[in-house]
Amino acid sequence: MTSQAAEGPETVVASRRSKITPEREREFFDAVLEQIRECGYDSVTMEGIAASTRCSKSTLYRQWKTKPQFVAAALRASRRVRFAGIDTGSLAEDLRQAARAAGDWSGKDTRLLQALGHAVTSDQELAQALREALVHPEIAALEEMLARGVARGEVRADHPALEYIPAMMFGVLRVRPVLNGQYADADYLVRFVEAAVLPALGLA
Repeated sequence: MTSQAAEGPETVVASRRSKITPEREREFFDAVLEQIRECGYDSVTMEGIAASTRCSKSTLYRQWKTKPQFVAAALRASRRVRFAGIDTGSLAEDLRQAARAAGDWSGKDTRLLQALGHAVTSDQELAQALREALVHPEIAALEEMLARGVARGEVRADHPALEYIPAMMFGVLRVRPVLNGQYADADYLVRFVEAAVLPALGLA
């Protein structure tokens, strides 16, 4: 019996996958997400990613069996919390800082959300990966900000606007390109927070 046979098929697959370094994997993920932003999800192919990253198509298919699996893995690997660490001691200022942070990445992430819009309605794994990468971490951070504001007595715990603040913050990011043909930059988002979000919470 050969050593490969003794190890079994699962070990062999793991060995093959281990040949991709973390740096190379990051290159694949960056390439697929950037092509989705530029061309849309439906136009991106495994063949195109292989060509742009100078690897064989079989390398990608060995690691990720399908395009949705590949994109879902790229989304999960790109997860980062932009609102993490925002804690100024004031809910109003925390929300202004969140607006500035959102403005710094709105173009990149909003383009990705728009490009994946139709695909996520038909692929549950892709939809879940998108939420895990771009939505849930930021909502959790916003909810922590709001909870601190409640604990400090800045907002009543039963204030009816509290549950809608994440929808307001994410909604304006998605809607402004449709209404005005422009992404919501930091200045726009700070003005939005001051004109709509803070008054909704009863904050000056």
